[in-house]
Amino acid sequence: IQDLKVPTYLVPDEVERCMSVMQSGTQMIKLKRGSKGLVRLFYLDEHRTRLRWRPSRKSEKAKILIDSIYKVTEGRQSEIFHRQAEGNFDPSCCFTIYHGNHMESLDLITSNPEEARTWITGLKYLMAGISDEDSLQTFEEADKNGDGLLNIEEIHQLMHKLNVNLPRRKVRQMFQEADTDENQGTLTFEEFCVFYKMMSLRRDLYLLLLSYSDKKDHLTVEELAQFLKVEQKMTNVTTDYCLDIIKKFEVSEENKVKNVLGIEGFTNFMRSPACDIFNPLHHEVYQDMDQPLCNYYIASSHNTYLTGDQLLSQSKVDMYARVLQEGCRCVEVDCWDGPDGEPVVHHGYTLTSKILFRDVVETINKHAFVKNEFPVILSIENHCSIQQQRKIAQYLKGIFRDKLDLSSIDTGECKQLPSPQSLKGKILVKGKKLPYHLGDDAEEGEVSDEDSADEIEEECKFKLHYNNGTTEHQVESFIRKKLESLLKESQIRDKEDPDSFTVRALLKATHEGLNAHLKQNPDVKESGKKSHGRSLMTNFGKHKKTTKSRSKSYSTDDEEDAQQNPGKEFGQLYRLGRRRKTMKLCRELSDLVVYTNSVAAQDIVDDGTTGNVLSFSETRAHQVVQQKSEQFMIYNQKQLTRIYPSAYRIDSSNFNPLPYWNTGCQLVALNYQSEGRMMQLNRAKFKTNGNCGYVLKPQQMCKGTFNPFSGDPLPANPKKQLILKVISGQQLPKPPDSMFGDRGEIIDPFVEVEIIGLPVDCCKDQTRVVDDNGFNPVWEETLTFTVHMPEIALVRFLVWDHDPIGRDFVGQRTVTFSSLVPGYRHVYLEGLTEASIFVHITINEIYGKWSPLILNPSYTILHFLGATKNRQLQGLKGLFNKNPRHSSAENNSHYVRKRSIGDRILRRTASAPAKGRKKSKMGFQEIVEIKDSVSEAARDPDGVLRRTTRSLQVRPVSMPVDRSLLGALSLPLSDTAKDIEGKENSLGKML
Repeated sequence: IQDLKVPTYLVPDEVERCMSVMQSGTQMIKLKRGSKGLVRLFYLDEHRTRLRWRPSRKSEKAKILIDSIYKVTEGRQSEIFHRQAEGNFDPSCCFTIYHGNHMESLDLITSNPEEARTWITGLKYLMAGISDEDSLQTFEEADKNGDGLLNIEEIHQLMHKLNVNLPRRKVRQMFQEADTDENQGTLTFEEFCVFYKMMSLRRDLYLLLLSYSDKKDHLTVEELAQFLKVEQKMTNVTTDYCLDIIKKFEVSEENKVKNVLGIEGFTNFMRSPACDIFNPLHHEVYQDMDQPLCNYYIASSHNTYLTGDQLLSQSKVDMYARVLQEGCRCVEVDCWDGPDGEPVVHHGYTLTSKILFRDVVETINKHAFVKNEFPVILSIENHCSIQQQRKIAQYLKGIFRDKLDLSSIDTGECKQLPSPQSLKGKILVKGKKLPYHLGDDAEEGEVSDEDSADEIEEECKFKLHYNNGTTEHQVESFIRKKLESLLKESQIRDKEDPDSFTVRALLKATHEGLNAHLKQNPDVKESGKKSHGRSLMTNFGKHKKTTKSRSKSYSTDDEEDAQQNPGKEFGQLYRLGRRRKTMKLCRELSDLVVYTNSVAAQDIVDDGTTGNVLSFSETRAHQVVQQKSEQFMIYNQKQLTRIYPSAYRIDSSNFNPLPYWNTGCQLVALNYQSEGRMMQLNRAKFKTNGNCGYVLKPQQMCKGTFNPFSGDPLPANPKKQLILKVISGQQLPKPPDSMFGDRGEIIDPFVEVEIIGLPVDCCKDQTRVVDDNGFNPVWEETLTFTVHMPEIALVRFLVWDHDPIGRDFVGQRTVTFSSLVPGYRHVYLEGLTEASIFVHITINEIYGKWSPLILNPSYTILHFLGATKNRQLQGLKGLFNKNPRHSSAENNSHYVRKRSIGDRILRRTASAPAKGRKKSKMGFQEIVEIKDSVSEAARDPDGVLRRTTRSLQVRPVSMPVDRSLLGALSLPLSDTAKDIEGKENSLGKML
């Protein structure tokens, strides 16, 4: 959407004509799957934020938010249009609106081409984010009776809607100052603009302007240049550049003539992309792209064709277009035998829909290199017969043509993988390759089939056989209802939970529910006889160990027998046996695999050949990361590794990619159709380097090795110190899932900042709560972090609303550490139009363990001990106090001063964020299983371990001052701390 360009022919009169037509409404045919189409009146709502239609049984649900529209395509391009008979509709009257996370399509047909052109033009205009002035839209929303005037009561209602809780006296004072005409007591639109500017005046930006303008209300060219150099750390700031800023952002014509920047122009400039937290240079490819493929993280998708869960959702070719345009460079294609000799793509042995392999390849060919030319990896999951394998090879060669020709790629004298630069415009087929011992004249051969899915995947797949009793539709309907209810349960939990998939519960409940469903109707009459309905599933969801006695292979003979004797497995969804260990592969398909040969992986095996791709399920990869992290990293310096989600993730949830990135795994495949924390991290990681899908790994991961779980993994390298001042927030909305909803109070926001990277770097800190202000809350708090490996670290900004019984998620923005820009910056929350937080960023380089105390005076000993500035003496007393209760209370990071009972009930809980709370190190459960040392930690709703005590014995190893203090003060030490004390005895004595 950011790259969407508004057509140059769109002049204001044309825009208004389009908007007028759309708001008046147009009758169009709405195509639906399996129906002839419905005639509906489609119209744009008065605020130009929603597309609606009537009549509809869904009433309020019959709408599409403009912000949720992904793209608008002209003609008959969608899957539903393709299913219609050719020539039924004029293509110039057809268009499709794709919207929502799952790329749902709204397929529309107008009565003439002019109407279609109007709607396509208008929607693209709205998608580009070009809307009326904020004040005009706000005025229209506030004018409840539509008389074009606002009275004081409408203003008060507007303030509540905007999350502003100003004293009524202050509101009335601004109202009276703006009400200057003869019609006293109401505001016209022009008067309201004055009022709105008074209300919206950014105190923080105004004070910043005054500090650089010698107390004037504007900046001269020289003063603006000084601000850019000193605060924004910009180089080569010229007079022409400053004049260009004034010309572009200044509102007042008088100021433009004087070449000065007033407060409104300064505000516009500070809120523009030029002052975003993300480095604008990183919107383009800036990294070295001439290194071998194994030196890059590669954006990878799992089950790319699915729009939702793994059991019942739709398969759509449009998903390939979507993920490729989002920057994904490795897509998955599950190929199965289809009717009429045409291979199909779907999730095998489930009730997901099927799409033609040919359509998938054509879609990939069309969209692969629209946004960038770097290579696309086609991960083929081959379950087809030899005949249909040849058809697959035929389509690949016929459609991709020269994109598959890799003969000209030079890998150098030493055998190594080619670079992304040398593979520009190429498509790599990842799949099985016939063994070398077979002669070139062998038309086919046996290859391993062990790595095509998770080792327990078959227990999560179905095969349906039914007769005149229970129908496929009944089974699907029941499973869908059960699945939806379970997914709703999982969504109740915190959105930030990194382990938010309820797979075991899902399997168990679905298994029990389906059996209960049949027990309620055990008898089905057929030809006058009773036959008992059997369980819909056999051992669905049981662990792998219980199935060892079962058949180790599923033969085609068994399947044919079941088809010929449907009564034998009447009404049954039964689990298939263990997958065949080998499969037949044809020469034509094998020859298309060059640098990405899929190899079965139970362990890290390097046979010396180049071009192997080890595939691990997250279950097995987790064990390898725990047990052999350094060996894993060394392997990933030569070969590619793909990690894919466990088959237990029926709801298409995602695992945490972090531990696999930390060991250098390149192809960490996620379910792109599932929004959430993990996809947000993935999106942030690949946003840098022009969002081209390739991000260079740190040099330390490409050569040599280190222990990613060490307390000081790279002792010889300088560390980065991030000093982050969280200043204010702007237009923070009420949480959509708030328990209070629109009935409730104005939000009480606070900001949480999380560092995500190596285990030693993972930690979080947060500001205090600002009561009753979502419009312009001010925090003015400084958070400080030390990062050992900034090249792979992510910085995550989260805004929460604190309510009496917990907290509600407002929004987030995640940025790579390397893409942070110093100075005063706005952090716009992802998916929210105007909501942002205003921060100041300083990044220092730290050499050695003790330099934080020297380079940053705010790093005091008391800071390390967790004492706040207003409790320094109490902190010291608590440190030496022998009373264990008193000591633990004073050193507890969650210590909150006592308040009245009424205050505690209404405004805070024991776990509420407080100004005195300092950052807490994340435990290793996001990286490895929870160790014994983490047993004293308590889990936050977002899955990060937040320590419930500040015991000095369990402080993270990355805080050397604590260790030295322990040694100097002779406090009780853990075994680890004693070892450290021995090694650093001299430093301890010096302190």
